[in-house]
Amino acid sequence: MKKRLLALLMAGAMAATMTACGEAKTDAATDTKTDAAATDTKTDATAATDEVAVDVILKTTASEYWGYVVAGANAYMKENPNVKVDVKGATSETAYDEQLNMIETDLASDKYDGFVIAPLQADMVANKIKGQTKPIVAVDTNIDAPEVLSFVGTGNEAAGALGGKAAVEAAKAAGWTDIKCIEIAGVQGDSTNTARMNGYKKGVTEAGGTFLDAEVQYADAVADKAVASMEAIMQNHPEGIAIICANNDDMAMAAARAAKGNPAYAKTVFLGFDGIQSACTAILNGGLTMSVAQQGYDMGYKSVDAVVKALKGETLEKFIDSGAEVVDKNNAQKRLDTLKGYLA
Repeated sequence: MKKRLLALLMAGAMAATMTACGEAKTDAATDTKTDAAATDTKTDATAATDEVAVDVILKTTASEYWGYVVAGANAYMKENPNVKVDVKGATSETAYDEQLNMIETDLASDKYDGFVIAPLQADMVANKIKGQTKPIVAVDTNIDAPEVLSFVGTGNEAAGALGGKAAVEAAKAAGWTDIKCIEIAGVQGDSTNTARMNGYKKGVTEAGGTFLDAEVQYADAVADKAVASMEAIMQNHPEGIAIICANNDDMAMAAARAAKGNPAYAKTVFLGFDGIQSACTAILNGGLTMSVAQQGYDMGYKSVDAVVKALKGETLEKFIDSGAEVVDKNNAQKRLDTLKGYLA
């Protein structure tokens, strides 16, 4: 009897122990699952509320065109309070060392989570960013480097071709039969300048004109040098040239002013690139014929947006096209009103 009672007591104790162990295991699993859920919730909340800092280093901020890029980048920050955007640029588009120093300094700091760079010398910048793991997006001019996740900008060759074709048609309408084109170019060796030149040549040639490769005038993207280039063209071609295309609007307008009063150039088509306010005004006033307008504001906005998306783990398109259009007397006022709104 005692043996049976002892056996029953031992069996009950073992059952109780097994039940307790089973409950402890269930509670532990539940607690682990709850902790994991809490961690996931915390991660999601952090991703949604954490502030991020994006560094935007442009070729320069000392021009109207780059002012639109600045405005677009700042607009993104205004619309997204958790994103801090710091915009800066060199004093000119030939201040190479100044920009490289900016890039080197900012990459070495811990202030920024990602970078937008418009390189003055893409090959030099590629060396500076080598090995960087933070998101980098190129804007306006691409950088051939694996560290660059995306390029936001104009398809410069396609845009140049668009302008070249339009210029030839305008020259035909103005009465030119021998349609030759000379370009007043930007900085020699700059990839953006080269792409626009190739585009101009393609567009002019396909539309039936002749692009004079051997007579390209490099003016470092500044108006003063464009004046000297235009004076040299007039001296070499006293008979006049049907089309003068330029790498930017400032140079195109300067060239048109230099040729004003020369009867051989009274019907010359002056084609710029950028579509800035002053160009639109000049088109409306007869001081410029047309411009290939790129969307600087959209470039600034979309480039910052791309960095933020990369920080969230999204995969970016290699090329984000900000678009382009030809501006002439038919749409210059509309373009002018839009640009004024960006800087208001």
